[in-house]
Formats: sequence, C-alpha cells, structure tokens
Amino acid sequence: MLTEINFDGIIGPSHNYAGLSLGNIASASNAGAVSAPRAAALQGVAKMRANIALGLAQGFFLPLDRPNNGWLESLGCDLATAEPHIRAAAYSASSMWAANAATVSPAPDTADGRCHLTVANLVTMPHRSHEWTGTLAQLRLAFADEQHFAVHGPVPAPFGDEGAANHMRLCDGHDGTGVEIFVYGKTGGPFPARQHVEAGKAIARRHGLAADRTLFIQQSETAIAAGAFHNDVVAVANETVLFTHEQAFEDRAGSHAAIRAAFPAVQIVEVPASAVSLADAIKSYLFNAQLVTLPEGGHALVLPSESQEVPAVWQWLEAMVAGNGPIRRLVPVDVRQSMANGGGPACLRLRVVADPATVDPRFIATPGKLDIIERVIAAQWPERIAPSDLAEPGFAATVQAARSALLDALDLAELAR
Repeated sequence: MLTEINFDGIIGPSHNYAGLSLGNIASASNAGAVSAPRAAALQGVAKMRANIALGLAQGFFLPLDRPNNGWLESLGCDLATAEPHIRAAAYSASSMWAANAATVSPAPDTADGRCHLTVANLVTMPHRSHEWTGTLAQLRLAFADEQHFAVHGPVPAPFGDEGAANHMRLCDGHDGTGVEIFVYGKTGGPFPARQHVEAGKAIARRHGLAADRTLFIQQSETAIAAGAFHNDVVAVANETVLFTHEQAFEDRAGSHAAIRAAFPAVQIVEVPASAVSLADAIKSYLFNAQLVTLPEGGHALVLPSESQEVPAVWQWLEAMVAGNGPIRRLVPVDVRQSMANGGGPACLRLRVVADPATVDPRFIATPGKLDIIERVIAAQWPERIAPSDLAEPGFAATVQAARSALLDALDLAELAR
C-alpha cells in the first residue's frame, strides 16, 4: 500500500556553526557559535518519535562520512593544510537536511509506474557540493528494489539542483496521480538562486512526468533576497493544500492560476504579507513546517517552536486553525539546533510515497530502533563543538568513531565503505 514516508536526516556528530551557507540568514547569524551536536541529534530523534506518535510512517538517513578527506585531496590539501573555510566545508553535517537529498516523483505520476528519485547535485554551495556521492549510496541501498524504484544520479553542472526543498506535489491522495511543481530561482539581490529551471526540466524528463501535470514556477526574487534560499521557506504543499506566503512566487496571480488550472481541487491557504512579513516568516520558519495528513483525516502543521515566539506568526496560525480551513492542528517541535544553522522541521525530511514493505527495513524507524539511535548518540556524539575544534588533530577520529558506532548498531556498516 502506497503511503507517504518521511525520511529524516540524523544530525551528524560534526554539526557545527561555520556560517557556510550564503543567503541563509540563520546560518550567517550564528557563524562562529558553539554548537551542540548531541542535543541537536536528540532533538531530531524526538521529532521522529513525535511523527510516529501522530501515526505517520517514518524513516531516516545516516550522517555522511566526515571530514570528507577525498574531497580535500581533490583540492590539493588535507585537514592540516586546508584553509579554515575549506576545512569547515569538509566537516559539514548539512546532509542532515534530507529535503535537499533528492527530488522524488511517486509511482502514480511516472511513465513506468515506479517511484523515481534524482539525487540533488547541490553545486551552488561548496560545503554541500560533495554530499551527493554519499547520499546516492544511501538512496541506492534504501530503494534498491528496482521493480518499485528508479534512483538517478545528479543533474550535471552548472544547473544547480537542491532537491525536494524546491519541489511540491498536489494530489487528491498520496497514492493517486498528482501534479508536480518545480520552483526555480533567478539570481538577483545579494544572494544566489540555488535552483535552476533546467534542473527541474531534466528531472521531469528523467522521471517520465506528463507535461500537463508538471509546472515550472519562478520563486520570488524578493523572497530570495530576504533569505528564502529554498522554496520551502515560503511555501509547502500536501495533497490538495498549498500553504504559501503572499510573496512566495514572482508572478503570484499567474502562478496561482496555473496551479488551479492543472489541479482544480487545490485549496490555497495564503498568508498575507500585511499579517506576516517575509522577515517574520523567515525568522520563524513558518513555511518550513511539515504539512502532513493525519491518519484520522485532516491536515496538521509540524512546525518549529520558534513560530510561537513571533507574535504575528502565532496569532495568524491560531486564527487559521480556529476557522474552517483545511489545516486544523498545530504541532510545535523543538529543533533549535537545526534552526540555528538554517533548517526547520521540513528541512530535516525527504518525503517518499511508497509501500514501506518495498524499502530496505534498516532505514525504517520504529520506537525500538530510535532507542538504539538515541543510545549511540548519547554515548558517542560530541557534546559541544567550537570552531577551533575543527583544527584539532584528534577531532576527526572522534567524529568518525561516532558515525561508525551508529552504522554498526543499525547493521549498515557497508555505508562505511
């Protein structure tokens, strides 16, 4: 039976605040701060537990091997000789944001009736550009059943692709045929656009999507300049609902009209800029919530607890759920360590519509498996990382030992290769 599975990235033992992500306001604001990898990873596990408690299917991906010594070697250096910003990029734990792992087209949408996944190339940001090889290895392992899945390599450079964070799907039900929306940016203002329209077109062709059920919509240049580095910072969709900020798209009226024409059943829940400014939406990560369908019916927003701390945001949300709209429940979660580096609840997960029985069970979360993960994190993950720690000779061994312990505990040691 096809269902939506949320695969969360386990926050890795090298989680640190190096401020590597240009255009990500939270990342830049916290550059140089002391991080708490153990607390961060435990917060992520708690979020997965909360989703399971809601009755949602949950999976996970493992941290990648860090530092990436092969990448450093390709740049003609090693940990000892690398400049600080290159060393920090080699240690980056940003694969935790699984929304950037891949773009996923469920089987009902594709020409061959398989679920297609294209790993994101992430070429715009150096610290993320070397993720895709490790991510692809996990995707090919988790979704190895070729009868049900097709896993593709990255779209070639220079067409930047940042995965599901710039992709939305509308449908009557997750197991039905949907309309897929690829949101792209154009460079303007102080920050780069990370998603290229040609990347979306290539993925749509690879996945065998029907032209009349595929849209390409430009993200607002104003939103990018304000710090909405991905579409999922200003808009999110689930089944028939599009939850969006008024300033999410460059051509608001044209975009809404195209969406309604392709999927007449859409319910557009728009937050007006007069009620919630772009600055407040980005500060609170209001739209980087997981918009989910509850087993008992209805939609819920799994959103960062920071949303409660921005009065305009929380007042609007409370008024919304008190009305007769499709979103009827708010579920705040604490992912402050991820938020401080620029990633909310939705950043941490990749949505895959599939029959859980066709997925490698080692990647499916259960309460017992989360117990195992928590024990390893509590015993092995560093409690604190200061920027200076990345230059310490023995630090790499600490990070690598922690990851190896988790791989062994989950019977996934083959990912160490």
